[in-house]
Amino acid sequence: MVLLEFSMSPLEKGESVGRYVARSLEIVDTSGVDYRLNPMGTVLEGEWDDVFGVVTQCYERMRKDCSRISCSIKVDYRKGARGRLSGKVASVEKRIGRKLKT
Repeated sequence: MVLLEFSMSPLEKGESVGRYVARSLEIVDTSGVDYRLNPMGTVLEGEWDDVFGVVTQCYERMRKDCSRISCSIKVDYRKGARGRLSGKVASVEKRIGRKLKT
């Protein structure tokens, strides 16, 4: 299974790009891939082709009306591991003995 964190936004649409990000999140939310939204990006959990397929769909939608796009992607593969979206956080919280802001 793969954890993939990505952030994608247009560069030429001004200071506020929330409407473009919202369009990507609509794709993410309806994809069926498990995810967590955070203030700086979105983390997907699934099989390689599935998570990259979601990123590709977001890119294809954004490029329809954006002439320059910035995208950063970080990937963590771990054989056989599932439930890491919450499991990684729970592991850290267990080690320090309290809940953290997520």
